[in-house]
Amino acid sequence: MPTDRPNIVLVFADQMRASAMGCAGNPDVISPVMDQLAADGVYCENGIANTPVCCPNRGTLLTSTYPTCHNVQVNDMPVRTDLPSLGTVAKDNGYDTAYIGKWHLDGSPRTKFTPPGPRRLGFDDWAVYNCSHAYMDPKYYRNSPEVIREEGYEPEVQTNIALDYLESRKHNKTPFCMVVSWGPPHDPYDQVPQKYIDMYDPAKITLQPNVIEPIDNKLAHGKDCRTTIAQYYAAVTALDEILGRMIDKLKAMGEMDNTLFIFTSDHGDMLWSHGMMKKQAPWAESVDVPLLMRMPSKLDAGVKRDALFGTVDLLPTICGLLDWDKPATLQGVDLSPCLIDPNATQPTTSLIANYHGFSEAHHQNLYAWRGVRTKTHSYIEKPNRQPWMLFDNQADPYQLNNLIGKTEVGAVQQELFDALTRWLNITDDPALSDDEQLKHFGLFELWEHHRDIVKNEWRKPVH
Repeated sequence: MPTDRPNIVLVFADQMRASAMGCAGNPDVISPVMDQLAADGVYCENGIANTPVCCPNRGTLLTSTYPTCHNVQVNDMPVRTDLPSLGTVAKDNGYDTAYIGKWHLDGSPRTKFTPPGPRRLGFDDWAVYNCSHAYMDPKYYRNSPEVIREEGYEPEVQTNIALDYLESRKHNKTPFCMVVSWGPPHDPYDQVPQKYIDMYDPAKITLQPNVIEPIDNKLAHGKDCRTTIAQYYAAVTALDEILGRMIDKLKAMGEMDNTLFIFTSDHGDMLWSHGMMKKQAPWAESVDVPLLMRMPSKLDAGVKRDALFGTVDLLPTICGLLDWDKPATLQGVDLSPCLIDPNATQPTTSLIANYHGFSEAHHQNLYAWRGVRTKTHSYIEKPNRQPWMLFDNQADPYQLNNLIGKTEVGAVQQELFDALTRWLNITDDPALSDDEQLKHFGLFELWEHHRDIVKNEWRKPVH
Protein backbone atom coordinates (compact mmCIF):
# COMPACT_ATOMS: atom_id res chain seq x y z
CA MET A 1 0.00 0.00 0.00
CA PRO A 2 1.89 3.10 -1.18
CA THR A 3 2.14 5.94 1.30
CA ASP A 4 0.26 9.13 0.59
CA ARG A 5 3.50 11.09 -0.02
CA PRO A 6 7.00 10.10 -1.19
CA ASN A 7 9.18 8.31 1.33
CA ILE A 8 12.88 8.99 1.85
CA VAL A 9 15.55 6.31 2.06
CA LEU A 10 19.06 7.66 2.55
CA VAL A 11 21.81 5.04 2.55
CA PHE A 12 25.40 6.06 3.05
CA ALA A 13 28.67 4.21 3.28
CA ASP A 14 31.73 5.26 5.25
CA GLN A 15 34.96 6.23 3.49
CA MET A 16 33.78 5.22 0.00
CA ARG A 17 35.33 7.36 -2.69
CA ALA A 18 33.46 8.44 -5.80
CA SER A 19 35.53 6.36 -8.19
CA ALA A 20 34.70 3.04 -6.50
CA MET A 21 31.74 2.16 -8.73
CA GLY A 22 31.45 0.68 -12.18
CA CYS A 23 29.21 3.56 -13.26
CA ALA A 24 32.06 5.92 -12.33
CA GLY A 25 34.26 4.23 -14.93
CA ASN A 26 36.14 1.96 -12.55
CA PRO A 27 37.25 -1.11 -14.55
CA ASP A 28 37.71 -3.34 -11.50
CA VAL A 29 34.98 -2.82 -8.93
CA ILE A 30 31.84 -4.98 -9.16
CA SER A 31 28.81 -2.81 -8.37
CA PRO A 32 25.81 -3.84 -10.52
CA VAL A 33 23.18 -2.51 -8.11
CA MET A 34 24.79 0.92 -7.80
CA ASP A 35 25.26 0.97 -11.56
CA GLN A 36 21.59 0.17 -12.07
CA LEU A 37 20.59 2.82 -9.54
CA ALA A 38 22.57 5.33 -11.60
CA ALA A 39 20.82 4.09 -14.76
CA ASP A 40 17.41 4.41 -13.10
CA GLY A 41 18.01 7.85 -11.64
CA VAL A 42 20.48 10.73 -11.49
CA TYR A 43 24.21 10.18 -11.24
CA CYS A 44 25.75 13.29 -9.67
CA GLU A 45 29.27 13.52 -11.08
CA ASN A 46 30.47 16.14 -8.60
CA GLY A 47 29.46 14.78 -5.21
CA ILE A 48 31.70 16.58 -2.71
CA ALA A 49 32.41 15.93 0.98
CA ASN A 50 32.66 19.48 2.27
CA THR A 51 34.73 18.25 5.23
CA PRO A 52 36.23 14.87 4.27
CA VAL A 53 36.28 13.20 7.68
CA CYS A 54 33.63 11.23 9.57
CA CYS A 55 32.01 13.29 12.34
CA PRO A 56 32.27 16.80 10.84
CA ASN A 57 30.73 15.73 7.55
CA ARG A 58 28.05 13.59 9.22
CA GLY A 59 27.00 16.66 11.17
CA THR A 60 26.87 18.59 7.90
CA LEU A 61 24.90 15.84 6.16
CA LEU A 62 22.13 15.85 8.78
CA THR A 63 21.95 19.58 9.60
CA SER A 64 23.02 21.27 6.33
CA THR A 65 25.40 23.46 8.30
CA TYR A 66 29.18 23.68 8.22
CA PRO A 67 31.29 22.51 11.18
CA THR A 68 31.86 26.10 12.28
CA CYS A 69 28.11 26.15 12.96
CA HIS A 70 27.24 22.61 14.15
CA ASN A 71 30.40 22.53 16.37
CA VAL A 72 31.85 19.20 15.19
CA GLN A 73 35.12 20.42 13.71
CA VAL A 74 36.96 17.25 14.79
CA ASN A 75 35.95 13.64 15.36
CA ASP A 76 34.24 12.48 18.55
CA MET A 77 32.63 15.80 19.44
CA PRO A 78 28.88 16.06 20.09
CA VAL A 79 26.80 17.80 17.45
CA ARG A 80 24.53 20.69 18.37
CA THR A 81 21.01 19.51 19.15
CA ASP A 82 19.24 22.85 18.66
CA LEU A 83 19.59 22.89 14.87
CA PRO A 84 16.93 21.58 12.48
CA SER A 85 18.06 18.27 10.99
CA LEU A 86 16.84 15.77 8.45
CA GLY A 87 15.06 13.92 11.26
CA THR A 88 13.34 16.93 12.80
CA VAL A 89 12.42 18.47 9.45
CA ALA A 90 10.94 15.17 8.27
CA LYS A 91 8.90 14.89 11.47
CA ASP A 92 7.70 18.48 11.11
CA ASN A 93 6.40 17.48 7.69
CA GLY A 94 4.47 14.50 9.02
CA TYR A 95 7.01 11.74 8.41
CA ASP A 96 7.92 8.82 10.65
CA THR A 97 11.68 8.62 11.13
CA ALA A 98 14.24 5.83 11.56
CA TYR A 99 18.03 5.68 11.82
CA ILE A 100 20.00 2.44 11.59
CA GLY A 101 23.75 1.95 11.80
CA LYS A 102 26.72 4.15 12.68
CA TRP A 103 25.96 7.50 14.37
CA HIS A 104 29.27 9.03 15.51
CA LEU A 105 27.70 12.34 16.51
CA ASP A 106 27.26 11.96 20.27
CA GLY A 107 30.79 12.58 21.50
CA SER A 108 32.71 10.02 23.49
CA PRO A 109 33.06 7.28 24.45
CA ARG A 110 32.43 5.60 21.12
CA THR A 111 30.50 2.91 23.03
CA LYS A 112 28.04 5.55 24.26
CA PHE A 113 24.29 4.92 24.42
CA THR A 114 22.26 7.78 22.95
CA PRO A 115 18.92 7.92 24.78
CA PRO A 116 15.62 8.96 23.21
CA GLY A 117 15.49 12.72 23.01
CA PRO A 118 17.19 15.63 21.29
CA ARG A 119 20.56 13.91 20.88
CA ARG A 120 18.92 11.64 18.28
CA LEU A 121 18.22 14.68 16.07
CA GLY A 122 14.60 13.75 15.42
CA PHE A 123 14.98 10.04 14.65
CA ASP A 124 12.49 7.90 16.58
CA ASP A 125 12.98 4.32 15.43
CA TRP A 126 16.56 3.61 16.47
CA ALA A 127 19.07 0.78 15.98
CA VAL A 128 22.40 2.52 16.39
CA TYR A 129 25.93 2.22 17.76
CA ASN A 130 27.86 5.44 18.14
CA CYS A 131 31.05 4.15 16.46
CA SER A 132 32.60 0.75 15.94
CA HIS A 133 34.58 -0.69 13.08
CA ALA A 134 34.44 -4.29 14.27
CA TYR A 135 32.42 -5.45 11.28
CA MET A 136 32.27 -9.10 12.35
CA ASP A 137 30.94 -8.15 15.80
CA PRO A 138 27.65 -6.33 15.08
CA LYS A 139 26.11 -4.43 17.96
CA TYR A 140 23.60 -1.66 18.47
CA TYR A 141 21.31 0.02 20.95
CA ARG A 142 17.59 0.47 20.80
CA ASN A 143 15.88 2.50 23.54
CA SER A 144 17.72 1.14 26.57
CA PRO A 145 21.43 1.18 27.49
CA GLU A 146 21.79 -2.60 27.09
CA VAL A 147 23.81 -3.30 23.97
CA ILE A 148 22.30 -5.81 21.54
CA ARG A 149 24.75 -8.18 19.85
CA GLU A 150 24.22 -10.30 16.78
CA GLU A 151 26.35 -12.60 14.68
CA GLY A 152 27.37 -11.99 11.09
CA TYR A 153 28.58 -9.11 8.95
CA GLU A 154 27.52 -5.78 10.40
CA PRO A 155 26.06 -4.22 7.20
CA GLU A 156 23.95 -7.35 6.65
CA VAL A 157 22.62 -7.16 10.21
CA GLN A 158 21.86 -3.45 9.82
CA THR A 159 20.11 -4.11 6.52
CA ASN A 160 18.03 -6.88 8.09
CA ILE A 161 16.87 -4.32 10.66
CA ALA A 162 16.04 -1.91 7.82
CA LEU A 163 14.05 -4.62 6.02
CA ASP A 164 12.13 -5.37 9.21
CA TYR A 165 11.35 -1.67 9.55
CA LEU A 166 10.07 -1.56 5.98
CA GLU A 167 7.99 -4.69 6.56
CA SER A 168 6.41 -3.09 9.62
CA ARG A 169 5.15 -0.27 7.40
CA LYS A 170 3.34 -2.36 4.80
CA HIS A 171 -0.07 -1.18 5.96
CA ASN A 172 0.94 2.29 7.15
CA LYS A 173 0.10 5.19 4.85
CA THR A 174 2.25 7.67 6.80
CA PRO A 175 5.41 8.42 4.79
CA PHE A 176 8.75 7.55 6.34
CA CYS A 177 12.31 8.83 6.34
CA MET A 178 14.79 6.00 6.92
CA VAL A 179 18.56 6.51 7.12
CA VAL A 180 20.92 3.53 6.96
CA SER A 181 24.58 4.21 7.76
CA TRP A 182 27.08 1.42 7.00
CA GLY A 183 30.64 1.27 8.34
CA PRO A 184 32.52 -0.25 5.35
CA PRO A 185 34.48 0.22 3.18
CA HIS A 186 36.19 2.15 6.02
CA ASP A 187 39.14 0.18 7.37
CA PRO A 188 39.89 -2.42 8.74
CA TYR A 189 39.86 -3.40 5.10
CA ASP A 190 40.14 -7.15 5.63
CA GLN A 191 36.89 -7.42 7.62
CA VAL A 192 34.78 -8.53 4.66
CA PRO A 193 33.10 -11.92 4.11
CA GLN A 194 35.48 -14.19 2.22
CA LYS A 195 33.12 -14.74 -0.70
CA TYR A 196 33.53 -11.09 -1.69
CA ILE A 197 37.31 -11.10 -1.21
CA ASP A 198 37.47 -14.15 -3.51
CA MET A 199 35.91 -12.08 -6.30
CA TYR A 200 39.07 -9.97 -6.67
CA ASP A 201 42.59 -10.85 -7.73
CA PRO A 202 44.96 -8.26 -6.24
CA ALA A 203 47.39 -8.77 -9.11
CA LYS A 204 44.75 -7.54 -11.57
CA ILE A 205 43.83 -4.37 -9.67
CA THR A 206 44.31 -1.22 -11.76
CA LEU A 207 46.31 1.38 -9.86
CA GLN A 208 45.67 5.07 -10.48
CA PRO A 209 48.58 7.05 -11.95
CA ASN A 210 48.95 9.01 -8.70
CA VAL A 211 49.46 5.91 -6.52
CA ILE A 212 52.80 5.78 -4.78
CA GLU A 213 53.92 2.41 -3.42
CA PRO A 214 55.63 1.49 -1.26
CA ILE A 215 55.33 4.50 1.01
CA ASP A 216 56.84 5.44 4.35
CA ASN A 217 53.47 6.17 5.88
CA LYS A 218 52.52 4.92 9.33
CA LEU A 219 48.96 4.24 8.18
CA ALA A 220 50.19 1.93 5.40
CA HIS A 221 52.58 -0.13 7.52
CA GLY A 222 51.92 -3.85 7.20
CA LYS A 223 49.57 -3.38 4.24
CA ASP A 224 50.07 -4.37 0.62
CA CYS A 225 48.66 -1.78 -1.76
CA ARG A 226 46.96 -4.08 -4.27
CA THR A 227 45.67 -6.50 -1.65
CA THR A 228 44.20 -3.67 0.39
CA ILE A 229 42.50 -2.03 -2.58
CA ALA A 230 41.08 -5.43 -3.56
CA GLN A 231 39.67 -5.78 -0.04
CA TYR A 232 38.25 -2.25 -0.27
CA TYR A 233 36.49 -3.13 -3.52
CA ALA A 234 35.27 -6.38 -1.97
CA ALA A 235 33.58 -4.34 0.77
CA VAL A 236 31.97 -2.13 -1.88
CA THR A 237 30.67 -5.23 -3.67
CA ALA A 238 29.27 -6.55 -0.39
CA LEU A 239 27.45 -3.26 0.18
CA ASP A 240 26.24 -3.30 -3.40
CA GLU A 241 24.60 -6.69 -2.96
CA ILE A 242 23.05 -5.64 0.35
CA LEU A 243 21.80 -2.41 -1.22
CA GLY A 244 20.00 -4.56 -3.77
CA ARG A 245 18.09 -6.32 -0.99
CA MET A 246 16.77 -2.99 0.24
CA ILE A 247 15.70 -1.93 -3.25
CA ASP A 248 14.03 -5.31 -3.86
CA LYS A 249 12.05 -4.93 -0.63
CA LEU A 250 10.80 -1.49 -1.60
CA LYS A 251 9.79 -2.83 -5.01
CA ALA A 252 7.93 -5.76 -3.44
CA MET A 253 6.05 -3.30 -1.23
CA GLY A 254 5.14 -1.12 -4.21
CA GLU A 255 7.06 1.76 -2.63
CA MET A 256 10.23 2.05 -4.73
CA ASP A 257 8.70 4.41 -7.29
CA ASN A 258 7.16 6.41 -4.44
CA THR A 259 10.50 6.90 -2.68
CA LEU A 260 13.30 9.41 -2.93
CA PHE A 261 16.20 6.94 -2.76
CA ILE A 262 19.69 8.33 -2.17
CA PHE A 263 23.05 6.60 -1.96
CA THR A 264 26.21 8.44 -0.95
CA SER A 265 29.18 8.41 1.44
CA ASP A 266 30.54 10.69 4.14
CA HIS A 267 34.00 10.99 2.52
CA GLY A 268 36.50 9.07 0.40
CA ASP A 269 39.79 7.23 0.92
CA MET A 270 43.25 8.06 -0.45
CA LEU A 271 44.47 4.43 -0.72
CA TRP A 272 48.10 5.29 -1.58
CA SER A 273 47.25 8.13 -3.98
CA HIS A 274 49.86 10.87 -3.51
CA GLY A 275 51.43 8.61 -0.89
CA MET A 276 48.49 9.23 1.45
CA MET A 277 45.99 7.02 3.25
CA LYS A 278 42.41 7.38 4.41
CA LYS A 279 40.78 10.83 4.68
CA GLN A 280 41.16 14.49 5.79
CA ALA A 281 43.16 15.15 2.62
CA PRO A 282 42.36 17.84 0.02
CA TRP A 283 42.82 15.58 -3.02
CA ALA A 284 39.94 14.15 -5.03
CA GLU A 285 40.23 10.62 -3.64
CA SER A 286 39.35 11.96 -0.18
CA VAL A 287 36.93 14.74 -1.17
CA ASP A 288 34.86 13.19 -3.99
CA VAL A 289 31.98 10.91 -2.97
CA PRO A 290 29.38 8.83 -4.81
CA LEU A 291 25.95 10.44 -5.08
CA LEU A 292 23.05 8.62 -6.74
CA MET A 293 19.43 9.78 -6.49
CA ARG A 294 16.24 8.16 -7.77
CA MET A 295 12.75 9.65 -7.67
CA PRO A 296 10.73 8.85 -10.82
CA SER A 297 8.05 11.43 -10.10
CA LYS A 298 10.60 14.27 -10.27
CA LEU A 299 13.90 13.03 -11.69
CA ASP A 300 14.65 11.64 -15.14
CA ALA A 301 16.28 8.23 -15.38
CA GLY A 302 19.76 7.60 -16.66
CA VAL A 303 20.99 11.19 -16.59
CA LYS A 304 24.23 12.66 -15.34
CA ARG A 305 24.41 16.02 -13.65
CA ASP A 306 27.66 17.90 -13.12
CA ALA A 307 26.46 20.52 -10.62
CA LEU A 308 28.78 20.95 -7.65
CA PHE A 309 26.86 19.01 -4.99
CA GLY A 310 28.28 19.32 -1.50
CA THR A 311 27.14 17.23 1.43
CA VAL A 312 25.77 20.47 2.89
CA ASP A 313 23.35 20.69 -0.05
CA LEU A 314 21.66 17.34 0.54
CA LEU A 315 19.02 18.35 3.10
CA PRO A 316 17.87 21.51 1.27
CA THR A 317 17.69 19.49 -1.96
CA ILE A 318 15.51 16.90 -0.21
CA CYS A 319 13.31 19.81 0.93
CA GLY A 320 13.08 21.02 -2.65
CA LEU A 321 12.21 17.63 -4.12
CA LEU A 322 9.53 17.00 -1.49
CA ASP A 323 8.14 20.55 -1.49
CA TRP A 324 9.05 21.12 2.16
CA ASP A 325 9.77 24.57 3.53
CA LYS A 326 13.52 25.03 3.98
CA PRO A 327 14.48 26.00 7.57
CA ALA A 328 16.33 29.30 7.76
CA THR A 329 19.34 27.73 9.47
CA LEU A 330 20.26 25.54 6.50
CA GLN A 331 23.50 26.73 4.90
CA GLY A 332 23.34 24.50 1.85
CA VAL A 333 21.62 25.16 -1.46
CA ASP A 334 18.52 23.47 -2.87
CA LEU A 335 19.95 21.85 -5.98
CA SER A 336 16.74 20.12 -7.03
CA PRO A 337 16.37 22.53 -10.02
CA CYS A 338 19.84 21.43 -11.21
CA LEU A 339 18.87 17.76 -10.95
CA ILE A 340 15.74 18.35 -12.99
CA ASP A 341 17.14 20.82 -15.53
CA PRO A 342 20.85 20.87 -16.45
CA ASN A 343 20.43 24.48 -17.59
CA ALA A 344 19.27 25.69 -14.18
CA THR A 345 21.46 28.13 -12.26
CA GLN A 346 24.23 26.26 -10.46
CA PRO A 347 26.77 27.05 -7.74
CA THR A 348 30.13 28.06 -9.18
CA THR A 349 32.18 26.97 -6.16
CA SER A 350 31.92 24.54 -3.26
CA LEU A 351 33.73 24.91 0.06
CA ILE A 352 36.01 22.10 1.20
CA ALA A 353 37.97 22.12 4.46
CA ASN A 354 39.68 20.15 7.19
CA TYR A 355 39.59 22.24 10.34
CA HIS A 356 42.09 20.30 12.45
CA GLY A 357 44.87 17.84 11.66
CA PHE A 358 43.95 15.38 14.40
CA SER A 359 44.69 11.67 14.56
CA GLU A 360 45.36 10.06 11.16
CA ALA A 361 46.01 13.38 9.43
CA HIS A 362 48.67 14.15 12.05
CA HIS A 363 50.40 10.84 11.31
CA GLN A 364 50.74 11.97 7.67
CA ASN A 365 51.77 15.57 8.38
CA LEU A 366 48.39 16.74 7.11
CA TYR A 367 47.02 19.59 9.15
CA ALA A 368 44.25 22.12 8.80
CA TRP A 369 43.43 23.44 5.33
CA ARG A 370 40.61 25.22 3.48
CA GLY A 371 39.79 25.30 -0.18
CA VAL A 372 37.25 25.62 -2.95
CA ARG A 373 36.22 23.32 -5.74
CA THR A 374 34.89 24.42 -9.08
CA LYS A 375 33.93 22.21 -12.00
CA THR A 376 37.45 22.67 -13.35
CA HIS A 377 39.80 23.44 -10.45
CA SER A 378 40.73 22.68 -6.84
CA TYR A 379 42.36 25.44 -4.79
CA ILE A 380 43.73 24.77 -1.29
CA GLU A 381 45.24 26.97 1.41
CA LYS A 382 47.05 26.23 4.64
CA PRO A 383 45.92 28.14 7.77
CA ASN A 384 46.20 31.90 7.87
CA ARG A 385 45.54 32.17 4.14
CA GLN A 386 48.73 30.53 2.83
CA PRO A 387 48.22 29.30 -0.76
CA TRP A 388 49.20 25.63 -0.98
CA MET A 389 47.80 23.80 -4.01
CA LEU A 390 46.00 24.53 -7.27
CA PHE A 391 44.98 21.84 -9.73
CA ASP A 392 43.36 21.95 -13.13
CA ASN A 393 41.14 18.90 -12.69
CA GLN A 394 40.16 18.73 -16.35
CA ALA A 395 43.67 18.73 -17.77
CA ASP A 396 45.10 16.90 -14.74
CA PRO A 397 42.39 14.62 -13.28
CA TYR A 398 44.84 12.82 -10.97
CA GLN A 399 46.11 16.14 -9.59
CA LEU A 400 49.77 15.49 -10.30
CA ASN A 401 50.76 19.04 -11.30
CA ASN A 402 50.49 21.68 -8.57
CA LEU A 403 50.05 25.03 -10.34
CA ILE A 404 50.16 27.25 -7.28
CA GLY A 405 52.08 30.47 -7.85
CA LYS A 406 52.59 29.90 -11.59
CA THR A 407 52.25 33.02 -13.69
CA GLU A 408 50.05 31.46 -16.35
CA VAL A 409 47.31 30.70 -13.79
CA GLY A 410 47.63 33.89 -11.75
CA ALA A 411 44.16 35.13 -12.67
CA VAL A 412 42.58 31.77 -11.81
CA GLN A 413 44.41 31.64 -8.48
CA GLN A 414 43.22 35.14 -7.58
CA GLU A 415 39.66 34.29 -8.54
CA LEU A 416 39.70 31.21 -6.33
CA PHE A 417 41.40 33.09 -3.49
CA ASP A 418 38.53 35.59 -3.62
CA ALA A 419 35.96 32.79 -3.73
CA LEU A 420 37.46 31.22 -0.62
CA THR A 421 37.42 34.61 1.10
CA ARG A 422 33.68 34.76 0.52
CA TRP A 423 33.21 31.24 1.91
CA LEU A 424 35.25 32.01 5.01
CA ASN A 425 33.07 35.06 5.65
CA ILE A 426 29.86 33.08 5.10
CA THR A 427 30.93 30.36 7.52
CA ASP A 428 32.53 32.71 10.10
CA ASP A 429 35.80 30.83 9.77
CA PRO A 430 39.00 32.65 10.83
CA ALA A 431 41.04 29.95 9.04
CA LEU A 432 43.35 29.38 11.99
CA SER A 433 45.57 26.38 12.57
CA ASP A 434 44.41 23.26 14.41
CA ASP A 435 44.24 23.97 18.18
CA GLU A 436 44.05 27.74 17.62
CA GLN A 437 40.90 27.16 15.59
CA LEU A 438 39.26 25.18 18.39
CA LYS A 439 40.30 27.76 21.00
CA HIS A 440 38.73 30.51 18.89
CA PHE A 441 35.40 28.66 18.99
CA GLY A 442 35.69 27.77 22.68
CA LEU A 443 35.92 24.06 21.84
CA PHE A 444 39.49 23.20 22.80
CA GLU A 445 38.87 21.98 26.36
CA LEU A 446 35.90 19.91 25.21
CA TRP A 447 38.05 18.46 22.43
CA GLU A 448 40.82 17.54 24.90
CA HIS A 449 38.24 15.79 27.08
CA HIS A 450 36.78 13.70 24.28
CA ARG A 451 40.18 13.05 22.67
CA ASP A 452 41.57 11.58 25.89
CA ILE A 453 38.55 9.31 26.33
CA VAL A 454 38.87 7.98 22.79
CA LYS A 455 42.63 7.50 23.15
CA ASN A 456 41.95 5.34 26.21
CA GLU A 457 39.37 3.36 24.22
CA TRP A 458 41.98 2.65 21.55
CA ARG A 459 44.42 1.37 24.19
CA LYS A 460 41.79 -0.82 25.84
CA PRO A 461 39.03 -1.39 23.28
CA VAL A 462 35.55 -1.87 24.71
CA HIS A 463 33.22 -3.26 22.05
